[in-house]
Amino acid sequence: MIFSKKYKSYESDFTKFLKELKQKDPQLEEKQRAGRALHWDKPPIDLDQQRRTKESRVPQQAYVYQNKF
Repeated sequence: MIFSKKYKSYESDFTKFLKELKQKDPQLEEKQRAGRALHWDKPPIDLDQQRRTKESRVPQQAYVYQNKF
């Protein structure tokens, strides 16, 4: 779809808002990356540790509130 020259300089309200936000807080992208690293980027899984943890779990009974006599 080809637009005329009239619409080539169009910027949406959202784009304008993001540009203003980044001008007000230049470290915004660094803060976003730090937040992502904190919540999503996890260290590699140690397979041996994972296996030992799985093997050391004690199975839970079907109904936890029932006492075994």
